[in-house]
Amino acid sequence: MAEAFTAGVKPGGLTDNLQIRILLCYMIKTAGPITRETLQGALLQEQLVNYFEFADALADVEKQQLVLHDAENDSYTVTDKGFTVATTLAQDLPRTVRESAIRGVLQIQSWRHKAAMNRAEVQETDDGYAVVCTIGEDGSDVFRLELAMPDKLVAEMVKNNFIAHGNVLYNKVMDILSQPGDEQDRPPAALL
Repeated sequence: MAEAFTAGVKPGGLTDNLQIRILLCYMIKTAGPITRETLQGALLQEQLVNYFEFADALADVEKQQLVLHDAENDSYTVTDKGFTVATTLAQDLPRTVRESAIRGVLQIQSWRHKAAMNRAEVQETDDGYAVVCTIGEDGSDVFRLELAMPDKLVAEMVKNNFIAHGNVLYNKVMDILSQPGDEQDRPPAALL
């Protein structure tokens, strides 16, 4: 039965409900307001807690009024009571756990920010897959690129790489296309 509480938790992670509750208060105090999805994703990605312990501890801190859940935005904020818990007891948690948890939150938030700007979608086509990549600015697309891919695995990889690096690609394309060309870059006079 003990394996259910440690499944998916790396050595040095947390299995004690009290420590997990302290960590949740600390994370929400430090990075809040924060969604349940981000909290869960950060802690599970970093293998600091398992899902069941996370869910129980989050329900406990909400019930104890250490955090407040805003249903409209699906986000959590720390209360004064939770702030005191986080400030007073966070030092009882290993520093590596605290740093790993916040690193996980920042990675997820950074990815979401990139994904909001650098959008990519995999579409199945008759002869494989297409990755439609767009970059938006002020509510409209400023860049669109569609790439044909042989299979779904490669298409998903291209999608993720575009989300992560789309702005670099856009800058390079714009740099190449907006530079004054030399004679070799112009069509022959006979074609004009």
